[in-house]
Amino acid sequence: MSLSILYLHQHYSAPFGAAPQRSHTMAEALAARGHAVTVACGRYDGGATGLGGAFVDGARVGRVGRHRVIEFDIPYANAMPLPRRALAFLRFARRTAGLAAASGFDLVIASSTPLTVALPALAARTRRGTPFLFEIRDPWPELPRALGGVPRPVLAAMDLLADAACRRAARIVALSDGMAATAIARGAEPARVHVVPNGCDLGTFGPHVGPWRPPSAMPWECLAIYAGTHGRANGLGTLLDAAALLRARGERRVRILLAGDGAEKPALMARAQAEGLGNVTFLDPLPRPMLGALLSAGQVVLHLLADHPAFAEWTSPNKLMDGLAAGRPVVTNQPGRAARIVQDGPSGIAVPPGEAGALADALQRLAADPALRLRMGEAARRQAVAAWDQRLLADRFCDVAERAAAEAAPHRAPALSGGQGARAR
Repeated sequence: MSLSILYLHQHYSAPFGAAPQRSHTMAEALAARGHAVTVACGRYDGGATGLGGAFVDGARVGRVGRHRVIEFDIPYANAMPLPRRALAFLRFARRTAGLAAASGFDLVIASSTPLTVALPALAARTRRGTPFLFEIRDPWPELPRALGGVPRPVLAAMDLLADAACRRAARIVALSDGMAATAIARGAEPARVHVVPNGCDLGTFGPHVGPWRPPSAMPWECLAIYAGTHGRANGLGTLLDAAALLRARGERRVRILLAGDGAEKPALMARAQAEGLGNVTFLDPLPRPMLGALLSAGQVVLHLLADHPAFAEWTSPNKLMDGLAAGRPVVTNQPGRAARIVQDGPSGIAVPPGEAGALADALQRLAADPALRLRMGEAARRQAVAAWDQRLLADRFCDVAERAAAEAAPHRAPALSGGQGARAR
């Protein structure tokens, strides 16, 4: 049975953007099964929908691959101050609430974060009985509460919204076992909770990809690459501490590359300049194909987060998956899930969080031992192919979505016609 599916993901990006493309991959997989899929998103800095032309009434519409995209003129960037980010979340929820509730979709997929994406899904369920799949990419408000800095009234409101989403969703897809546990703790029936982690893009990353090195990278340097958000949660100050230690040791074989953007990037760049860290290079966010070329030219991929116990089981990092797919050893500073993955290869080195000395030691060890890098890189690619192929994980996601719609169908109110032709309200 062909379904009309609305996929809500404010931070959607097609493959030529710099942001991760999980929602694009899942939308394409659903469309390949014959479903009519509409993705609704905002203007995410670093993302790229591929749609051209002017916004009309605050939106533009077009096809990207097999699915349809409605892009709302609601800008968002990780570097925005918290009040502006919160306003962007609420604006997106408001614009998509009418679309979700009035357009006759058979299923709504609400992909969090932001958590506010659950609001239009809940509205559609209330008004039309439309079932929704709640996708937990980051557990909110668990992570904001653990990191601190969010006012208590805001956390209380997020608690209520997360409880409602977990209890009323037809199905929940979590990206890790730890995230799944948070959903169950909020009242979700365990049988409705499924784990579909981030996977490896074996086409964009791998030994078949031609290498690209930035001009600042000398041919003899071992490139250790961090690609992602430069935010408080990423703990990149520790990486600069490691760079300073390597410089103090006289280690000239390692160059640390940081590609991306975020609220902490200006301060990190200012610190690197003030301390004369000539072994550190900052790059703008890179489109995914160019990132694939950079990892192909590099020797080590970095997966780093701040020193906080909550991250051990509550993350499903794209950085780790990209490193495995590229066939490069991964250095992670996270215990728990990430450490288990690299130790299983062994496809990298796990160091304690927040310990710059251990991070510097790992980079120095890999720089000095090309044979070790080769063995770990080959093990990484084997892991990527055998266990983390995103096409196989997309099939699991599609199975869950189809079951969510099928089980709810007998209990739904009659749908309006024109789900795919509905206007972007």
